[in-house]
Amino acid sequence: MKKTYKIDVDCANCANKMEEAAKKTEGVKDASVNFMALKMKIEFEDGADEESVMKAVIKNCKAVEDDCEIYL
Repeated sequence: MKKTYKIDVDCANCANKMEEAAKKTEGVKDASVNFMALKMKIEFEDGADEESVMKAVIKNCKAVEDDCEIYL
């Protein structure tokens, strides 16, 4: 399953860091961040709990870029 989330991030480099952090999160099959559109697309692994995975994605993204936001 794929979902798109609105994000708030200051620069393209920060968006790249968020994308890499999201891709490394357990339960995420693939992730992409579009800085210009301020969108993050997440593809979840089969059977993954979307809510708990997104909490982990937010935690991992905040670890690399503390002033980013992901709107669920």
